[in-house]
Amino acid sequence: MEKGLLEKTGKSLDHWVKVVQQANLDKHKAIIDYLKQEHGFTHGFANFVALKSRKADAGSMDGEELLANQYKGKEELKPILDRLVEEIAKFGDDITRTPKKDSLSIIRKRQFALIKPATKTRVDLGLKLKGKSTTDRLGDSGPFGAMCTHRVQLTSVEQVDEQLISWLKEAYEMSV
Repeated sequence: MEKGLLEKTGKSLDHWVKVVQQANLDKHKAIIDYLKQEHGFTHGFANFVALKSRKADAGSMDGEELLANQYKGKEELKPILDRLVEEIAKFGDDITRTPKKDSLSIIRKRQFALIKPATKTRVDLGLKLKGKSTTDRLGDSGPFGAMCTHRVQLTSVEQVDEQLISWLKEAYEMSV
């Protein structure tokens, strides 16, 4: 988007962020409307500049901020995340954790797990376990779609048990 913005307007993202700041706009819709009406932006570029100028996109936040925001109002679920991350770290030093706006991707060569606070009382753990049958506990991927093949719903840290860790390890081993 940033490269396209420069090509389309001849001006950098930094330039347009300053334009928005000088216009003294802070509401997302007001920024979009202003850029579209005053500068002839398409909706996509206006939305991009609005997100960047408000630092409201995932790319404008560091990993700790993203995780903190995911668990805001869901603090009782944070121990589940912490335990999962602790157990996954034991698999090897070739794991990357990539926080996103609403989830944490766990990647080896490919993503093998996704941790998401789904509700105020539940964390969904998505696993990529191609070919593995579902069970009562190891369900279909549900809302994760193609990102994962299975989902485990967790409501307490005690559910991060040997069985769950073995599924995580299996997903890790398949992600080479």
